[in-house]
Amino acid sequence: MSKMLKIGLPKGSLQESTFELFKKAGWNIKASSRSYYPSVDDAELEVMLSRAQEMARYVESGVIDCGLTGIDWVMESGCKVKQVADLVYAKQGLRKVRWVLAVPESSKFKTVKDLKGKRIATELVNVTKKWLKASKVNASVDFSWGATEAKPPELADAIVELTETGSSLRANKLKIIDTVMESNTVVIANQDCLKDPWKKEKLDNLITLLQGALVAETKVGLKMNVIKSRLRQVLKLLPALQTPTISELTNAAWVDLDTVVDESVVRELIPKLKKAGAKGIIEYPLNKVIE
Repeated sequence: MSKMLKIGLPKGSLQESTFELFKKAGWNIKASSRSYYPSVDDAELEVMLSRAQEMARYVESGVIDCGLTGIDWVMESGCKVKQVADLVYAKQGLRKVRWVLAVPESSKFKTVKDLKGKRIATELVNVTKKWLKASKVNASVDFSWGATEAKPPELADAIVELTETGSSLRANKLKIIDTVMESNTVVIANQDCLKDPWKKEKLDNLITLLQGALVAETKVGLKMNVIKSRLRQVLKLLPALQTPTISELTNAAWVDLDTVVDESVVRELIPKLKKAGAKGIIEYPLNKVIE
C-alpha cells in the first residue's frame, strides 16, 4: 500500500480560492457540489473537505493528518494541534480578516466598555468571552447560528462578526467599534503526522509550493534587452527581488536582463525603463516564487 498524506481543505467561502491556490502550486483538485472527498492528481494525497470550524477537531483526533483553516477557529476550538505555516489569503484577496465588535449605527455604544451587561451574538463564542474578560467587561455572549448581522438591535445589542472589507456590516447599518482579533489561513497538523518523516517531508514540500504560489500572486517577471552603455541607468530603476539575471546576447553591445518585481509598480516602472534605454520589454505572469 502506497503512503498517503490525508489533508483537510475548507468547505464553503474559502473553497474556491483554496482550489485555485493549489492549482497554482501544482495540484488539480476537482469536487462535485455534494462531494466531501474531491479527486486530486497526486496518488500520495487524499483530500477531505470540512467546515473550517471543525478542521482542528479532525486533525487533533487523527481523522486527517493536517488541514487548512483559520487561526480563529483553531483558537475557538481549543484543540491541541500544531500550527506549521501561515497562508495569508482570503475569499477576496491576499489579506488577513478581522473579527470585529459591531453595533447599530444609531446606537450610543462607542467602546466595548459600554456593553457591560448587554447581549452580544457571535459564532466565535469562546474567543469573544476571553477578549471581554481581558477587557474587564461582563456581558452575555450568545452563539449565533447565522445571519448575525441581522440580530441587532432586537435580538442582540452588539455582534462579533468576521469581516474582510466591512461592506456587509455597512449594508446592515452596523458600525465597527473595536477589533477582537485578526485571522488568516494556517496549516495545522497533529503530532503523529509531524513525527512521521515521510508525512512531514510531504507536508513541508506542499507548504513550500503553496507559499511560493502566494508570493507569485503579487509579482511578475520582466524581461528586456539593454544596451551595455545604459545598463547602469536601467539597474537603478529595478526594485528586484534579488540581483537581476544578466545574459550576453549575440550582439556584444547588448545584454538580456531578467528580473522579478512587485506587480503594483509595473505600470509606472515600464515607461521609465523604456526611457532609460530598455528595449523589447516583456512582462509575464508567475506561478510560483520560492524564496
